[in-house]
Amino acid sequence: MSQQDERPRVDQADLEWCHESVQGVSRTFALTVDVLDEPMSSYICLGYLVCRIADTVEDASHIPPAAQADLLRTYDAVLDPDDETDAAAFVAEVEPYLPEEEMTADWEVVRDSPRVLRTFGSLPEDVQQAIVPPARELVQGMAEFVERYEDDGGLRIKTRSELEEYCYYAAGTVGNLITNLVTRHDLAADRRRRLYDTAEEFGLLLQLVNISKDVYDDYTAEDNVYLPAEWLQSAGVPQEEVIDDAHEEEAASVVRRTAEFAESFLDDAQTYLETVPLRDGNTLEAWAIPFLLAVGTLRELLSRPEDALSSTGVKISRQEVFAVVSEMRSGESRDSLEELRRDIAAGPYHASLSNAN
Repeated sequence: MSQQDERPRVDQADLEWCHESVQGVSRTFALTVDVLDEPMSSYICLGYLVCRIADTVEDASHIPPAAQADLLRTYDAVLDPDDETDAAAFVAEVEPYLPEEEMTADWEVVRDSPRVLRTFGSLPEDVQQAIVPPARELVQGMAEFVERYEDDGGLRIKTRSELEEYCYYAAGTVGNLITNLVTRHDLAADRRRRLYDTAEEFGLLLQLVNISKDVYDDYTAEDNVYLPAEWLQSAGVPQEEVIDDAHEEEAASVVRRTAEFAESFLDDAQTYLETVPLRDGNTLEAWAIPFLLAVGTLRELLSRPEDALSSTGVKISRQEVFAVVSEMRSGESRDSLEELRRDIAAGPYHASLSNAN
């Protein structure tokens, strides 16, 4: 993204469109944006869309891997402040792969990426500088993984360490992006260090929960298998047969193992929440809600890991989501996180509230 001498003014119609686009692309992240105040709400909204463009390309099973990698490299050049490649060049390359019939919200954002990036370019310079490096690291990491598995068609994670590497690129970078934004102003050195020591773990927790619960969809819709081959092999499951009924019990044990791996990041993620500064419109509930919903999803995963291997899927109820959101929006403090985490891990939160009442 070439630098300009003068930053353009924010176009309110474009900014509103970006906020509406997040609502269509991810209900979960839209919830985060909704409970942030300005200006952080718009900073996170734009940062998310910048990353989501790359994520949509990386997830597209209808695009040949070599073309995916090329598109991601072009997009990285668009984000590079020292490169003259513009968003129009990226759209020209991606146009042949846009859905011919029903245009999903994800692909509308890709198609209209010049509008996203134009709006992003109107944000304060220090905000752009906070977002671009981790966003480019995410894009570069996705391109690397696509190229690594070019001959396999989709991703086929081999080891635990490779799973952690992938999760870092997909979500640990986003943890760093958030931290860059909230530490732009003066902050005590020990607090800053504690944030950066736990930012990646916060992202890894959320990504590993998604990987654990979305095995069926990842394989059938995107031809990706994130459960490590070494874990599946030790359970007697060929990676290409991960959702076969014949291997349900054994594959479910690997889903459980992956969920337990996700659990190992809960403490660091909680430390992050207890440390993150609440200013510039940043709010505790914006990050505590996805954390607590992840706790609830892990509870369900560990109870019925086999559901992740079928269209049944693993999810927590709307009633519980509403109860968690309402509780956090009522003004809960950092001191309540440990108790809330414990209550949600024990059982559906709306049920515990009903029992208490």
